[in-house]
Amino acid sequence: MSKYFLTSESVTIGHPDKMCDYIADSILDEYLRQDEYSKVACEVVAYKNNVLVTGQITSNANVDIEKIVRNCIKQIGYNDEFIGMNYANCNIDVVIQKQSADIALGVDIGGAGDQGIMYGYATNETKTFMPWSTLWAHELAKRLEFVRKNNIVKGLKPDGKTQVTLEFENNVLNRVECIVVSAQHDENMEIEKLRQDILSHVILNVIDKKYIDDNTKIYINPTGRFVIGGPLGDTGLTGRKIVIDTYGGIAKHGGGAFSGKDATKVDRSGAYMARYIAKNIVANKLADKCEIQLSYVIGIKNAVAININCFGTEKISIEKIKEKIEEKFDLTPLGIIEKFELRKPIYSKLSAYGHMGREDLDIPWEKIIEM
Repeated sequence: MSKYFLTSESVTIGHPDKMCDYIADSILDEYLRQDEYSKVACEVVAYKNNVLVTGQITSNANVDIEKIVRNCIKQIGYNDEFIGMNYANCNIDVVIQKQSADIALGVDIGGAGDQGIMYGYATNETKTFMPWSTLWAHELAKRLEFVRKNNIVKGLKPDGKTQVTLEFENNVLNRVECIVVSAQHDENMEIEKLRQDILSHVILNVIDKKYIDDNTKIYINPTGRFVIGGPLGDTGLTGRKIVIDTYGGIAKHGGGAFSGKDATKVDRSGAYMARYIAKNIVANKLADKCEIQLSYVIGIKNAVAININCFGTEKISIEKIKEKIEEKFDLTPLGIIEKFELRKPIYSKLSAYGHMGREDLDIPWEKIIEM
């Protein structure tokens, strides 16, 4: 019997890094809403009661960045600088310049906006073709936000983290080894009641009880106190949760982050296409699991290489799978943008809880085609 453990984590939209991703993608969305050909590479830093927005943007749009930042922070729920941040009085600095003309030489003719490698992954172990641990970590984080915003568990604040460790035997999910939920809360909350509420309304609402046994370890706010959170507790930065954005560490991740970048940046568009290919290989029963690697060069119009790894689960030869990919998928940056309609303002809703496997959103790279 082959036994092993896999762990994935997620964070709520109120986590300081995810807050920065949400702000960056909201800025991107507004630029695309006004000018679909906007070139955006936007970075956000949040620290204490301060936000810095920087990067390179070339666009005909006229965007009030400060207004977007304050609205994002308000929507998340930060209204007190003494526990996280205050949308009404936080200091916002905007330092933006235009995209480099050297980069534009390649992008404007339809080439990739940078060099890099991107990965896509899919497995048939869940109906979303995502790994179990990644799926449950995200669902726990989404549920934690839901019970906060709907006041089902009273006294919660926006920051939160989740983690799930699963035990597998012979590549089949056997049981849950460990669950962690850390939730920011009011100063006067009774920790034992908080733990019981999160167990009842979050964990047991998400995790299938048949996988929880007497040896499952459950840690809820393990330090006993989580009052100071958000950017007051930890500096936030765009792109620092790239593993959470994809496959929770179960598959590889390329070198680039997603949030704040328009789709000419193949870090983003290439990763979406790689997921689309991998998912369709598995959904069409050509393999039980699949990992796709794409590589690009700045200014070049097509992927310069593709690697396919089905971990020995392929039902036909890798060569035939590659032939099907070449027949079915346009891997040029422009082809990807047009296929997935990536000039539309769709990105802020993707900035938390993963860019892949989202059944709650109508995502074009999650659609299944016949191969």
